[in-house]
Amino acid sequence: MSANPITDALPARVDQRPAVTVLSGFSPGAVHATAQALLLAEDRLLAIRHDLTGIRDGRLRRTVRSATELIEDVTTTLVHGCVSCTLREDVLPTLVRLARTRPGSDLLLVLPPSVEPEAVASASEHCVVDGAPVTDAVRFDSYVTVVDTERFLDDLASTDDLSDRDSHAAGDDHRAVAEVVVHQVEFSDTVVLWSRPGADTLELSRVGALVHRLAPWSIQVTVGTTAQLDCTGLSTLVRRTGRHNPRRPGILGLALEGRSIAVDDAGSDVTSVLFETRRPFHPQRLHDALEDLTEHALRGRGQLWIASQPDTVLAFEFAGGGVSLGTLGYWLAALPAERWTETSDERRIAADLSWDPYYGDRRTVLALIGLRLDHAAITERLNACLLTDAELADGFDAWRRLPDPFAGCFPLTDDNTITEENQP
Repeated sequence: MSANPITDALPARVDQRPAVTVLSGFSPGAVHATAQALLLAEDRLLAIRHDLTGIRDGRLRRTVRSATELIEDVTTTLVHGCVSCTLREDVLPTLVRLARTRPGSDLLLVLPPSVEPEAVASASEHCVVDGAPVTDAVRFDSYVTVVDTERFLDDLASTDDLSDRDSHAAGDDHRAVAEVVVHQVEFSDTVVLWSRPGADTLELSRVGALVHRLAPWSIQVTVGTTAQLDCTGLSTLVRRTGRHNPRRPGILGLALEGRSIAVDDAGSDVTSVLFETRRPFHPQRLHDALEDLTEHALRGRGQLWIASQPDTVLAFEFAGGGVSLGTLGYWLAALPAERWTETSDERRIAADLSWDPYYGDRRTVLALIGLRLDHAAITERLNACLLTDAELADGFDAWRRLPDPFAGCFPLTDDNTITEENQP
């Protein structure tokens, strides 16, 4: 093929949108220190913070600053005091406004401890400001989560709710601390392991290994182990990396698109148990085993299906001592082909590549992560919850009549979208 001298001479189009780095973490001190280091490394970087202390009363404080100047300090009133309203009504419009009024400045969005980065990503995908999508004005470059290595294990193992620490964003916010912590890490593109001089190297290594089990797709950056912090070096490692992929689904949608949800590893102090099967679970046996399965785990996640509800993709989550099951919509095998376009191209490709003549795209992919988990015992317990050969031979019609303690928990209608999650 011959070269085209005209098109070949055209320069590559430069993206002029400000790059947004979203900074999250459950330790305010470590997050603040990281933000300050990034501001010091780049004098044109602007940090946007929202204080949610008064959000339950509808009050929101917003500050915007550079390394040397406080640019805004404003308290506003929201009609509805909730995180999603805050994102739509103030956070994202502020990013758009600063992109227009401060051209040439990148933006650092510093999230409050109780806000999960996936909520920002979801809101930015659908929010319109002044008639245009938010992403017309700004580019979400990377989601960075700061982990305080001294507090991480305690927070992850905690059974506290946010309300126990007066960190809940609304009166009906019943999330667990551990749930927020794992969601912040799992949605990250980069994890900053914030340590201190003299930190135990073995403990730091164990925290790093646990973070890797939770988010094997994230880049880890360790800082704080020496008396001086290289602000410019840190900035280079976490800003303008282009690591964020806006097409990547949330953690509960990974397996549906054929993506890995964990690394199966039984040979170290930090254990990941990855369980995959085509065979459905017996609903009663699974229900009875949930407490035993998660007793020693710090995190559980994935998708599964039960024989009594073979149309439904179930999402499985465990963190902070509580198990959550919700619906992710229909299996493709339960839908007419014309409805398959409701889901992503990646999911349809994954289903096609692994399609089973009998089960279709139905499959269970579960991960349990913790310290020194008994890999063999957990796998044996999960296998015991599956249908036996005799039960399997009875077929789909008989499965629907099995005793089901989950009956009515996961309603599906023709209006269900493929990715909807309903909590029982």
